[in-house]
Amino acid sequence: MGQIRLDGIVKSYGKEVVVKNLDLTVQPGEFLTILGPSGCGKTTTLRMIAGLEEPDQGNIQLGERVVFSRADGVVIPPEARRLGLIFQSYALWPHMTVAKNITLALKEQNISKADIARRLENALEMVQLTGYAGRYPSELSGGQQQRVAVARLIALRPSILLMDEPLSNLDAKLRTEMRASLKRLHRDLEATTVYVTHDQIEALTLSDRVIIMNDGRIMQEGSPYDIYHHPANIFVAEFIGDPGINLFNGTIANGVLDCGAVSIPLPDAIARHGGDLIAGIRPEKMHVSETAKDGWLKARTEILQPTGANTIVEVKVGDTPITLMQPGFMTLPAGTELWLQFDPESLSFFDTDTQENLRNKVG
Repeated sequence: MGQIRLDGIVKSYGKEVVVKNLDLTVQPGEFLTILGPSGCGKTTTLRMIAGLEEPDQGNIQLGERVVFSRADGVVIPPEARRLGLIFQSYALWPHMTVAKNITLALKEQNISKADIARRLENALEMVQLTGYAGRYPSELSGGQQQRVAVARLIALRPSILLMDEPLSNLDAKLRTEMRASLKRLHRDLEATTVYVTHDQIEALTLSDRVIIMNDGRIMQEGSPYDIYHHPANIFVAEFIGDPGINLFNGTIANGVLDCGAVSIPLPDAIARHGGDLIAGIRPEKMHVSETAKDGWLKARTEILQPTGANTIVEVKVGDTPITLMQPGFMTLPAGTELWLQFDPESLSFFDTDTQENLRNKVG
C-alpha cells in the first residue's frame, strides 16, 4: 500500500488556473473520492497523479518516491509510476481477447506463465466473467467491458488505483452492481484508491473520505457522513443530496429566524449572531403529520413523486416551497393539508456573507 501526497499543486491551461495551490494526502489503503461539478479540477488532479499532466508548481509523492517536483526537475513518466488506471473509456484492445487484454501488462513484467494463468483465472472469477476469456470486446456488453477493465487491475495488483468516472457510461442497474464490484476490489487489493466522479451516490457509497472541489479548490473534506450532515458551506450543502437541501433566507428576531411564512427557532449560540442568516434542512429531516398539531407549520401538497421505497413531496407553507422525503409509497391528492416540524438538531445555519456553516463553528 502506498501513500499519495500532493503539495502546493498549481495547474493552468493558458490564463485559466484550474487547480489552485492544492495540498492533499491520501493515506495507505484509503478510498478517497474527489467529487465536484464539471470544470472543478478533479480530473486534472487525477491526471497529474497519474503523470498524464504536469503541474506548473508543486510536488507529487507516491509512497516514498517523489514522482514530480518542478523545483527539483523530477518528472517520472506514467508507465514508471506503477499505478492502476480505469477511465470512463474502457481502453480495451479490440483485436485482443479478454484474456490478452487482462494479461498484456503482466507479460511485460516477465511474470511466469503459471502465475499469469492463476491471476487471470482469479480476476475473471472476481468480476463474474469466468468463461469469457476467449471473447473479444465487441462481443461484450458495456458492463462486461467495464468488468474486463476492472479484471485487468485485479490481475496487475497495483498498490495505487486511480479511477476517473469509470461508471458514467453504464445504466442505473449496472452502476449499482459495479459500485459493489469496485468496493470489493478495493477491499481485496487493499490498494490506495483515488476515485473521481460528479455522482454523489458513488461518492457516498464507496468512500472512506470525500473531497468536494469547486473552482480548483477544496471546499470540504471529510467522511461521507460529515459531508452530508455537516456541510461546510452552502456550495457543499446544495451539491450533496437528492432531492436537494431546503434553504430559507431570514432575519434573526427574538430568538427565531423570521423567513416570512416560515419561522425557525434558533439555538442560543446562533441567535447571538444577529442580522440575516440562511437556514438549511434536508428533506428527510422534517417531521410530518396528516393531522393538525399545535405549533407545527401548516402546508399544502403540490406534487408527489413516489420512487418506490420513498416519496418526494413538494409542499408550500404560504408561498414558501419546501421539499420533503417521506418513507413509503404515498398517494396524496394535490392540495392535501399536512403539518410540518423541523428537527432542530438537523438544521444548518449559514452566514449570508461568507456562506459558511455557523453550526460547524459554534456547535
